[in-house]
Amino acid sequence: MKISMVLRLGTTLLCCVLAVSQAQGCKCTTHFQGKCTGDDVARCQCILPLGDVDKSVDCNKLVPKCLLMKKESIPSKGGRRLKPEHALVDNDGLYNPDCEDNGAFKARQCNGTDTCWCVNTAGVRRTDKGDKNWKCSELVRTFWLMIQMKRNNTDQVDETALKAAIKTTFTSRYKLTEKHVTLIEFEGPFIYIDLKQNASEKAPGDVDIADVGYYLEKDIKGDSIFHPDEKFKISVDGKDFGVQEPLIYYIDEKAPEISMKRLTAGVIAVIVVVVLAIVAGIVVLVLTRRKKGKYEKAEVKEMNEMQKELTS
Repeated sequence: MKISMVLRLGTTLLCCVLAVSQAQGCKCTTHFQGKCTGDDVARCQCILPLGDVDKSVDCNKLVPKCLLMKKESIPSKGGRRLKPEHALVDNDGLYNPDCEDNGAFKARQCNGTDTCWCVNTAGVRRTDKGDKNWKCSELVRTFWLMIQMKRNNTDQVDETALKAAIKTTFTSRYKLTEKHVTLIEFEGPFIYIDLKQNASEKAPGDVDIADVGYYLEKDIKGDSIFHPDEKFKISVDGKDFGVQEPLIYYIDEKAPEISMKRLTAGVIAVIVVVVLAIVAGIVVLVLTRRKKGKYEKAEVKEMNEMQKELTS
């Protein structure tokens, strides 16, 4: 009897130990598809599957944006690409980028085709497109992100408390140093946030603002990259403050080199419509003046004939 009780007690203790070990085990907090091994967070070995390649990543930090885009561009087993309806704000959309070993974008991108272009550190195209001989001398840094988003409701919230909550979200969830959050403003339903980080301000190991912007956009659109346990929220006085419709503008340390020679079809169509409207307006104006001129000439001619009849 005593032996069976001891065995049951031992089994219970073992289950408790296993449960605690599993609860404190290793997980990839910054990517829901990251795979980790190890029984201690401090000794986690994590990888991010990229097709046939397993890329080692630090799951306690944001995964570089280049690797995230590459992950999304790889077709799933069902043949569909893992991307939401609005994957990127930039005009070129999602593409399969070429990345450096540290996860940074390569300055020149070709997306597996004969068409190439240059990108900034956020992976956004900053030049025209060319052929395989297209040259990109450097990877230009994106030092400023202008973020715009809308609040979900019109409830009155103390602006000071809301600013503090937004800063806390950036520093705790995305591990961004507070000094890089340089502006938070409110105008009606809109919230404006500036993130600035030039090359000299970014220390080795610091999170990049381009990565922060990508994670934030995914969080707001309900397509979070984080582990399911890491829920996105902006908490103000104990209540969740909802935001929507993120829009991000990228400002580089050097001006973009996109010329007017390679306009998109949409822009060309708009220009054609405007030009046709102007030409049509000019034609109508000329025809109207011609008709008016003919009428005035006819009127003068009739007056002259009437004057001749009266004098004769």
